[in-house]
Amino acid sequence: MSQIPGFATLDPFNGMTPQAPGLVQNLLNGTWESPGSFRDDIPDPLFGGDFLKVPDTVEVQPFIDSLRCCPKTGLHNPWKNPDRYVMLGDVCARAAALLATPEVESYFTRLLQRVMPKSWAQCLNEVIVTRVFLENFAGDGVRFLARGFSNPGNHPGQESRGYRWPWGPVAIVAPFNFPLEIPALQVMGALFMGNKPLVKVDSKVSAVFEQFLRLLIEAGLPAADVDLIHCRGRVMGDIIETAKNDLRMVQFTGSSEIAERIADVMNGRVRIEDAGFDWKILGPDFDPGWLDYVAWQCDEDAYNAAGQKCSAQSILFVHENWSAGLMPKLGDLAARRGLGNLSLGPVLTWSNDRIRAHIDATLAIPGAELLFGGKPLQSHTIPEVYGAYEATAVKLPIAAVAGSHFDLATTELFGPYQVVVEYGDEDLATVLNIMERMSHHLTAAVVSADVGFQQRVLAATVNGTTYAGMRARTTGAPQNHWFGPCGDPRAAGIGTPEAIISTWSGHREIILDQGPAPEGWQMPDSA
Repeated sequence: MSQIPGFATLDPFNGMTPQAPGLVQNLLNGTWESPGSFRDDIPDPLFGGDFLKVPDTVEVQPFIDSLRCCPKTGLHNPWKNPDRYVMLGDVCARAAALLATPEVESYFTRLLQRVMPKSWAQCLNEVIVTRVFLENFAGDGVRFLARGFSNPGNHPGQESRGYRWPWGPVAIVAPFNFPLEIPALQVMGALFMGNKPLVKVDSKVSAVFEQFLRLLIEAGLPAADVDLIHCRGRVMGDIIETAKNDLRMVQFTGSSEIAERIADVMNGRVRIEDAGFDWKILGPDFDPGWLDYVAWQCDEDAYNAAGQKCSAQSILFVHENWSAGLMPKLGDLAARRGLGNLSLGPVLTWSNDRIRAHIDATLAIPGAELLFGGKPLQSHTIPEVYGAYEATAVKLPIAAVAGSHFDLATTELFGPYQVVVEYGDEDLATVLNIMERMSHHLTAAVVSADVGFQQRVLAATVNGTTYAGMRARTTGAPQNHWFGPCGDPRAAGIGTPEAIISTWSGHREIILDQGPAPEGWQMPDSA
């Protein structure tokens, strides 16, 4: 790692012990820079106190000027600089090879675990997903993303051709919960299609992507292809507002409230992966042979990464045939989670007071029942600015969720919390109506081997990434399938060729009309 300039400057991140602050830098026009001031409000998420020296950038004009240097036609397109498609395929191959080395893989896994504490397996999987994504587009993979089509014209020499065309200067705003995977996949997709991105990752975790950018540059990415800014959210908002006539598109992953503000500023030129109050439904075909597995998967979906996945299971609809066997197992599995192995960890956007208030409000709904959890974690050094809570589930009557308490029951608590609703055969239409009323449709799961039940639920719902079958889950690896919401024309996809093409390029039609003049044509006399 020492051979990569600036890479691993954040070491020592040795194990899980507190260390001296590491320096994080901006990247502007191919040069690594540190502004004059740094954030003083990002404590070590596990131990408190000084952690990372993250830039508190306020001078934004140079980043806006850099965006303006990129034309609408992008850094490349099928008619301009096509050699860059090949170059980026080579970058993917070399970067994937670097990520596959045990030293680099371990480094990124440890770094992820330090800034967004979650289990080693969860962090390692994020590195693996990113590596496999790069492997998928190595070689000619990038070139094939720009594949177009042609149609015969009306006469000799005429032909229409469809092309995938870049947007040009774009911005990417990425969240904290997947510090490597989300910005890496979206930034690479933007680059593949010819765009120049300005990237802002949540400053609590942006050190990870800074290090990944250093790795990409070592792998051959031109350093001026991407600008990286570490700044507060309001500063990034100012950039978008000031540069809205130059930015061709903003890709945002995060809260729905901020997404809507960006959409307003950009007059709809956004691609969004926002909040997901994700549901799972267990069908009527209870199978005792699947009970342990289904319970385990429910626990994994709800509480991995302390519930801080945009695809986390937020509400579980349990058919009454499953209830007696499933409910105790869910409680037993949740009780095994703790800080020792980071199967629970700091909640980086909800404080304990806010979590407590939401749980109390939900328990005040008539008929509500605390199934398990409901208390703050004890004996830890997590700073108070972050939450630290037990894996929690609140059971609500279906009538309450379908009725006047719908808004509260379907409010996403971005932490280790889920709502459980029991239903019977006669309630399926009510469950489907609840799903219809939900405003965001990211992931979902239909746990059933009954094809008829699957068809009824799938036909009546719109979630963009939906698993169906006895192994159905709400969380998955986006390098092997489309990941993104549905039901919104602004939805962003991630991971697959289809996701990259639809998010990061537009359609352009060029009609070549080079044949002879039509027989008998002549200039009108009046001309």
